[in-house]
Amino acid sequence: MSVETYNSKMAAGGSNATNQSLMNSRSLLMPGPASSRWKPSKVAKKRFRFAIDTLVLIAAFLLAYKLRWDFVLPSHLWRDTLVQLPLVVGIELLVLRFAGVGRFVWRYTGLGEARTFVLAGLISVIPLLLLRFVLPRELDMLEVPVSVTLMNVALAFGGMLGMRVIRRAVFEQTESRRRMHTMAQNSRKPILLVGAGHSGITTAREIQSRADLDLVIIGFVDDNPQIQNTVIAGVKVLGTTANLAQLIRKHKIDHVVITLVQGSRQQFRQILETCEAASAKVRVIPSLSEIIQGSVSVSRIRDVQVEDLLGREPILLEESELARFLCEKVVMVTGAGGSIGSELVRQVARFNPAKVLLVERAEPSLFEIHRELIGSYPSLAVMPLVADVCDENRMRRIFDTHSPQVIFHAAAHKHVPMMEMNPAEAVKNNVLGTCSLGELAGQRGVETFVLVSTDKAVCPSSIMGASKRVAELVIQSLNHRYEATRYVAVRFGNVIGSTGSVVKIFQDQIRKGGPVTVTDPRMFRYFMTIPEATRLLLQAGAIGEGGEILILDMGEPVSILELAEDTITLSGLKPFEDIEVVFTGCRPGEKLIEQLDLQSESFAKTRHPKIFIGKIGTYPEVDVRAALTRLAELADREAHDELRNFLGQLLPEAELDEQHRRSEKSAGRLGRQNGKLRRRSEWEPTEK
Repeated sequence: MSVETYNSKMAAGGSNATNQSLMNSRSLLMPGPASSRWKPSKVAKKRFRFAIDTLVLIAAFLLAYKLRWDFVLPSHLWRDTLVQLPLVVGIELLVLRFAGVGRFVWRYTGLGEARTFVLAGLISVIPLLLLRFVLPRELDMLEVPVSVTLMNVALAFGGMLGMRVIRRAVFEQTESRRRMHTMAQNSRKPILLVGAGHSGITTAREIQSRADLDLVIIGFVDDNPQIQNTVIAGVKVLGTTANLAQLIRKHKIDHVVITLVQGSRQQFRQILETCEAASAKVRVIPSLSEIIQGSVSVSRIRDVQVEDLLGREPILLEESELARFLCEKVVMVTGAGGSIGSELVRQVARFNPAKVLLVERAEPSLFEIHRELIGSYPSLAVMPLVADVCDENRMRRIFDTHSPQVIFHAAAHKHVPMMEMNPAEAVKNNVLGTCSLGELAGQRGVETFVLVSTDKAVCPSSIMGASKRVAELVIQSLNHRYEATRYVAVRFGNVIGSTGSVVKIFQDQIRKGGPVTVTDPRMFRYFMTIPEATRLLLQAGAIGEGGEILILDMGEPVSILELAEDTITLSGLKPFEDIEVVFTGCRPGEKLIEQLDLQSESFAKTRHPKIFIGKIGTYPEVDVRAALTRLAELADREAHDELRNFLGQLLPEAELDEQHRRSEKSAGRLGRQNGKLRRRSEWEPTEK
C-alpha cells in the first residue's frame, strides 16, 4: 500500500478509528461480562508455569545449602552457591523437559505424574554426582556437596509436585462448589454406583469431573465388608446390595448405575428386581467386551440389556498368540454380513491382517459391514466379495485372485424350523458348501480352516443340527486328506443378538403389545454374546492343531421363560400383567435342553480355560465320501423324506423322527386348547 493511499484512508476513517480506540480503552477500564474479560493465552499460561517451576528450583537449591549449614551459610560459600545455581537449575530443567513434565495438566496431577517426578529427580542426581569426579581441580567450585544435592532434589521435585497438587486441590474444590451451585439450580439426579472396584472408581471420577452431566453421586454400594463406611475417590461406601432398597428410599435415588464389569446372572437379576420395586431406573457401564475397544466413559453409560443379565465371565484372549495367527495374513470370512461373520471381521481387523476378504451373498449386509470396516480401519485392505460358497467356480476364482491363508467359515443356514421345511437346502449349504470350500482350501494350501458349528450337532434332533454334524465329519475327513491345512470345527450354543435370535423376537412382540411366545416353560438354552463367541472362535482357531472339534464353555443354560420375563421387565413392563406370555409348544426339530457334549465323549483341556477338545470318533474317509455322494443326489432331487431317513442312518445318535413326533405332541399339549392358544398367567417350570 502506498503512503498516499494510507494517508487518504486515515483521513477518511480517522475519526472512526479514534472512536474505536477510545471504546477499546474504555473496555479495559470498565468491567464487562465474563465472555469479554481478558483470558491468558496458552503460551502465556505455559510461560507462567515455567517461571513458577524455575523459582521453585532456585528456592530449593538455596534452601538446601541453608539446611546443610543450619541456616548459617559461611560468606565464602555464597560465591560457590551462586556459581553452581545456574548449572544445577539448568540440568533439572533439561531433565524435566525430556521427561515430558511440561505437557502435564496441573489440575489433573495424579500418581502417574508423581512417578515421573520421582524418576526425573533420580536422573538429575546422576550428572551432579558425576561432575564431582570428572571436573578438574580448577573448577572445583562447580562441585555440589552430595548432601546438598540430595536435599535439593527432594525439595525441588517435591516442591514442583506440591505446587501441582495444590492446583488440583483448588480446582476440585472450585468444581465441587460449582457442582453444588449447579445442582441447586438444576436439581441434578442423585445416583448410586453399585460396585466400588476399578471401574466404579473410574466412573465416579469421570462423573465428578463432568459438570455438564445432570448426575450427583450419593455413594457406592458394594458387598465387600472390608470397605464398608470408607471413602473411595471422594465417595462414601454406604452399604451392601442387601441395603439397596433402603438406600434408594432414604436418599430418593433416581438412577442406580451398575459398575460391575464381572457380575453373576443372579446379582444382576437381584439388583434389577430391587430397583424395579423401588421405582429407580437401572443403568450399566459398558461391558468388558466394549471396554477392550476403548476406555470406560461415562458418556457411554447405557440402559441394562438382556446380555448383561447372562452373568458371563469376561473372556481373556492370548493377544500375542492371535497376533501371530492373524497378523499380515490374508483372512477370509464367509457369511461376513451375518451376526457372527460381521463380528468376526471386526475382531480380525484388530490384529492387523494383510487383507480381509468378506464373502457374503446378501448384498445389503455386505455393504454395511464393508462400509463400517473402511471407516474404522482406513488403512486396512478390505475386499467385499458377493459370492455363494456353494458356487465352486466363483470361489475358485476368489482363491486364485486373493490366495487366502486363514478361513473362518461362518456361512450357514441356522434357523431350525426353517430348515425342517427345507432340508435339501440345509444339506446343500451346510454340508456340500462346506465340503466344496474345504477342498478348495486344502488344494490351495490354506494354513487354517475354522468351521463355525453348533451345539445342535450333538445328538441332533433337527435337520439343521444333523447337517452341521455331517459338516464336522467332512472337516475331520479333509484334515486327514490335506496335511498342509489345519481343519478345526468349533461348537457353541445360541448367540444373543444374532439374526433370528429369540431376544429380538421377544422385543418385536413387546413393541407390538404382545403376546410374547415361549415354546415351552421347561426349555433351556446355552447363550453367549456375539463378541464373546467370536473372540473364542479366534482363540480356538489359533489353538487347534487340526482335526479337533473344539467346544466352548457356555456356562449354565438359561431358562427361555426367564429370558422372556427379563426382556419384558427391561422394557419397563410387567410379565403376565402388562404383556401376556403364550406357550406354543416345541416346534419341529427343537429339544427342551440342548447339549454341548455326547455322553460317550471325553474331553481334553486346552491352554485356554474356556475351550475344550471333544475327542469324538471320526468316520472312515471312504464312508464320508459315499455319504456326501448320496446326500448330493437326494438334495438335488429334493427327496426330503429320504434325506431325513438317510441322515438318521448316517448319524446313529440323531433323533430326527422321534423329535418330530415329540414336537407335535408338545404343541398339542401346551399350545392349543379348543383350537385357540392357551395363555398362562402362572406357571411353575419343572427342574431342568
